[in-house]
Amino acid sequence: MNPQIEKLYQIASKKNRRILGLMSGTSLDGLDIALCNIEHSGFETELKVEYFTTIPYTTLFREQLSSFIHSENTNLQQVCIMDELISSTFAKLIKNALAEWKVKADHIDLIASHGQTVYHAPARHHKIAGVGNATLQIGDGDKIAVETGVITISDFRQKHIAAGGEGAPLAPYGDYLLFSEPDEDVILLNIGGIANFTYLPAGRDPEKIICSDTGPGNTMMDAVMRKYFNKVNFDDEGKMAAQGKVNQKLLDELMDNDFFKMSLPKTTGTELFNILYVENAIQILGLHSLSRVDIMATLNYLTSLTITDCIRKLLQPEREIKFYISGGGARNNIMIQTIKKLLKNYSISFHSTNEKNIDPDAKEAVLFALLANECIAGNTLLFRKGSNNLPAVSMGKISLPK
Repeated sequence: MNPQIEKLYQIASKKNRRILGLMSGTSLDGLDIALCNIEHSGFETELKVEYFTTIPYTTLFREQLSSFIHSENTNLQQVCIMDELISSTFAKLIKNALAEWKVKADHIDLIASHGQTVYHAPARHHKIAGVGNATLQIGDGDKIAVETGVITISDFRQKHIAAGGEGAPLAPYGDYLLFSEPDEDVILLNIGGIANFTYLPAGRDPEKIICSDTGPGNTMMDAVMRKYFNKVNFDDEGKMAAQGKVNQKLLDELMDNDFFKMSLPKTTGTELFNILYVENAIQILGLHSLSRVDIMATLNYLTSLTITDCIRKLLQPEREIKFYISGGGARNNIMIQTIKKLLKNYSISFHSTNEKNIDPDAKEAVLFALLANECIAGNTLLFRKGSNNLPAVSMGKISLPK
């Protein structure tokens, strides 16, 4: 037997595994790295985050990424080169994090890498006859495995599509295992570049789970901040938005998109919601003199409104629900206040994932560590036949370091 296959078998047979989860999102701010100690699998999963860090990308690397991802006219040579650059950069940042934590690579069982999304193209968006859902993440798992010496699981979204899903969101798999309650409804809202939620009705019936993107999270606000506020990467705590006023005409124009009229569940990406989306709306309306803080206030409200528009479709005023918020938007005070105001007529108790010992910023990196654990030690029957864009499959490609 190949010694690496034997090692993988031994890892799968262990009571607990140390898995390093990686996430690089649409905000392009840095690499989230979470070292998780995971016991068992499925509903018996017990997860502890030993260490977590976000290592910021250099300005050069961020510019290299933003210059080509989500573009319909990307140069193929650039994609090939960036695939190598991303994986080697991830490997370097992993080694830096392990050195800082004083953890040896041979004490890590697996690396779980989401990669960097280049383009996300669900069929309902591209509308090309005879072509199904598609998505592309780069950052080669083989390169990471060889450079770190650790078995790496990557490219999770392709199996989801192969089994009939849209490749996103993947959050419900981890949310279901870690947050579902036998006698209480739960919603997990993640406000990253794109906002998405998972609805987990009491009873843990996987066929009743609904997970969907809602539209833009931070992506358009971040883009406006970088372009018009001296390359500041994000609106810290929503302070810029707080200085402006929502422009109703701009809000209405931004809301005038078929995506917001689609039924749940649905997925989207920065291919649609980006700086050009904002600038085109301003151009159509002739609002060239609109202040930048008013633009920020309007985008902030847009995210809050589109999130709550989706969630209200699932709620009953008399039924209590536990609500967890994670992602960068969880620190945007203006957005959180607006969301709470728009949902004030419902019986909602708001919580942080910290209550489950998961840093809100670490949640997506933790998710991929959990998916890697399920890939080698889980049981897809837990999801039965799956539903609502949740095929019952193990996700991830396995790369051996030797």
